[in-house]
Amino acid sequence: MPYFFFIVFGFALGLLPSVIWLLFYLPEDVHPEPKRLVVKVFFWGMLAALPAIFLEGIIKIFKGGLGPSLFLEVCYWFLAVSLVEELLKYLVVRGEILEDPEFDEPVDAMLYMVIAGLGFAASENILIFLSQVLSALDLKSVFVLLFFRFFSATFLHAVASATVGYFLALSFFAKKKRPSLLVLGLGISTLLHGLYDFSIIGLKEGFEASLPLTYLTEIALVILLGIAVWGLLVLFGFRKLRKMKA
Repeated sequence: MPYFFFIVFGFALGLLPSVIWLLFYLPEDVHPEPKRLVVKVFFWGMLAALPAIFLEGIIKIFKGGLGPSLFLEVCYWFLAVSLVEELLKYLVVRGEILEDPEFDEPVDAMLYMVIAGLGFAASENILIFLSQVLSALDLKSVFVLLFFRFFSATFLHAVASATVGYFLALSFFAKKKRPSLLVLGLGISTLLHGLYDFSIIGLKEGFEASLPLTYLTEIALVILLGIAVWGLLVLFGFRKLRKMKA
């Protein structure tokens, strides 16, 4: 029974950051989306994380066998992780929503991309919190991690996905520029995502011994501040799209 309780507790903690951000972003659409579609996209976003995690694990093992290399670290975090994850979240919206009659406003593109991103983040969080809760059972560390994941990784997924959604919405009004707008959106989101992963995780894992801790901390703080600023720009994006005709 206690083991089952810890599993449920880990799942609840993993979902909590995404649900809170979801409640924050849903009001950005003045015409509420059907709950069935919100749940559907969130669920598919969660499922999209599974092949990404599997693929990243395989590539990481292969990368580890080649030894430490800045070039390999950059390629891994920006291409094998960030680009793959942003593509998978976009494919969720493209496959599940774009042809749905309820997808009838420019702002819907941003909103559904955010929902897919938060679903993706929820799967990551669940796996992390399950490992923490079932192994360490250190509630203080678990809640510190919850706070950090809420303001960093989960928020990052929402902001990066919203960026893709913004350019996806613009692409509907510029048919000839549609491919380039999508590439631009995916490129910016991948860059943002990659900078976060590389500075928060990549540098620490690959070069912790050769880089001072204060240096790593400063880089991480700069990247987190940049994500926060980009998050404000995303809110302006929502407001701009709300003014555009359906």
